[in-house]
Amino acid sequence: MAKSPNQKLKLLYLVKILTEQSDENHCLSAQALIDGLAAYDIKAERKSIYDDIAQLNDFGYDIVLVKSKSGGGYYLADREFELAELKLLVETVQASRFLTVKKSRELIGKIEKLASKAEAGQLQRQVYVANRIKTANESIYYIVDDIHRAIQDNDQISFQYLEWNLAKELVPRRDGRRYRVSPWALTCKDENYYLIAHDGEEDKIKHFRVDKMGKIEILSGTKREGAALFERFDIADYANKTFGMYGGREETVTLEFENRLIGVVIDRFGKDVPMRQRDDEHFTVRVKVAVSGQFFGWITGLGAGACIVSPKEVTEAYQAHLQAVLAQY
Repeated sequence: MAKSPNQKLKLLYLVKILTEQSDENHCLSAQALIDGLAAYDIKAERKSIYDDIAQLNDFGYDIVLVKSKSGGGYYLADREFELAELKLLVETVQASRFLTVKKSRELIGKIEKLASKAEAGQLQRQVYVANRIKTANESIYYIVDDIHRAIQDNDQISFQYLEWNLAKELVPRRDGRRYRVSPWALTCKDENYYLIAHDGEEDKIKHFRVDKMGKIEILSGTKREGAALFERFDIADYANKTFGMYGGREETVTLEFENRLIGVVIDRFGKDVPMRQRDDEHFTVRVKVAVSGQFFGWITGLGAGACIVSPKEVTEAYQAHLQAVLAQY
């Protein structure tokens, strides 16, 4: 019997068939495996299938034989990801605003290949990408990769920073003049991806929306600046005190809340936030925040259950903010 050119690839194709077509609820009989191999022009007999499965198990694959009168068979039991984990990955990709619809679908398609075809069908049923708010920047993958390489090689970067105009177009800020910064970290906040960097011109830490960065260039041989600032820099603390990732003057403020808002405060500032019981119904916290319209909006959203106690200049700025808003009505 003449052997086909694919005969030497028999074990690899057997793994492919088991990976794509089997799971705990979908077993493949020896005959089904023989038929599957035949589709790749590979001849097999029942005895050889038994030997092949034994060799794959010896190599490390967890291929289980289910014996049942109603139709047992083999399935690949040990996968890199459980179905629940794949569902979580799909949901994370769907929820990521910094990924375009196209990139989201591409990623989800790759995730589906980690499951059997039957399980991939369950993943497809939970895909809702089209109507979610997504970035329009198709270069996001390459921008993130460039930033990581610059951090690894200790290089500065330059880029154009984009903003929307009334024609719904992303256009460069500052008439296209490029930003030049030292990248130090990437972080996710409020469903967006941000670069945390040192701005040499102002000698301060700034953040930039990654999906609004364009025409990025790695400045090879230009050593990053700001190392001293980042030695004591806490990214999580920075993100927590920068409301909506809008910058502002950093202040240590005392805030008062009704007891029912303790969960809101912990979600915002973490469990280690310094807290003091003021009376039976209220408590205060002392935290560093970036004073901005976003911070004032957060306080306003909590209604009468929250207020700014001190310092005086921040309470006065909040009053002016509220008066300016009321003046429009």
